[in-house]
Amino acid sequence: MAEKARIGFIGVGYMGHGMARNLIKQGHPMQVIGNRNRQPVEDLLGQGATEAASPKQMASEVDIIHLCLPNSVSVEGVMRGPDGILAGAHEGLIVIDATTADPNSTIALAEELSAKGAKMVDAPLGRTPKEAEEGTLDAMVGCDEETFQQVLPVIDCWAGNINHIGPVGSAHKMKLIMNFISMGYAALFAEALVTAGAAGISPQTVQKVIGSSRMSNGFFDTFMSAAVGRDREAHKFTITNAAKDLRYCAAMAMQSGIANPMGAAMRNSFATAEATGHGGDYVPQLADIMAQLNGLDMEELVTAGKG
Repeated sequence: MAEKARIGFIGVGYMGHGMARNLIKQGHPMQVIGNRNRQPVEDLLGQGATEAASPKQMASEVDIIHLCLPNSVSVEGVMRGPDGILAGAHEGLIVIDATTADPNSTIALAEELSAKGAKMVDAPLGRTPKEAEEGTLDAMVGCDEETFQQVLPVIDCWAGNINHIGPVGSAHKMKLIMNFISMGYAALFAEALVTAGAAGISPQTVQKVIGSSRMSNGFFDTFMSAAVGRDREAHKFTITNAAKDLRYCAAMAMQSGIANPMGAAMRNSFATAEATGHGGDYVPQLADIMAQLNGLDMEELVTAGKG
């Protein structure tokens, strides 16, 4: 592999843009493939990246491909088919999948890549687009030890906290556990704000009391900055993505043969939000949705709390 690995990046959205930008800053030659939103693609092209015509072309010309896509269906779409990564994969190619994905799909794709002499690494992310731009994301990594050492300098360009979880698929499993916890926080915080409002306690009071206690955490801070502080950009993760992750986690629980009662309650909260047309909203807006379902208005509760 070249001194500075040639990188391909598919999916330069909220998280992928910052990751790709940091790889370019560290001197990696970069090819990108974007989606409907051209702005991040054009920005990266302006920083020296080139645009690949297809995943197949990219796979034939780079050393490592990053995927940062919405779900496993999207990942399978760019991997398979006549213009997919598998069609252009060469021996030694490494695909780093930063998507929050179905581990079963990841393991299957790893086997298909292996038949081409290539490798799959699952490296899902923690934290937010802010940390993606700063190069300080959390990364959970699934692969063998030799491959981990090979990709570590590359992942280090965009992550500040890197944990090697185990073999391929293990990092995607760990990410589902992480999102199970974080979306549990979201559902709990949303209902807590609504319950407090109905009981005559302002959202600001909830934010202040819990935020200054041992129950505070980073997720609480960004969630409340959006839900109470009304900063829509503070916690950019969509309800649709959250609901998808909870479904993947439920499937993992079912496959393991365990009861998942808390997960069922969380899925119901997010499924309700999706069913009422709010899939594109960010997760903290779950508080607004739950307020509406209970005949309240979170914006009004926040305004009243300023008095």
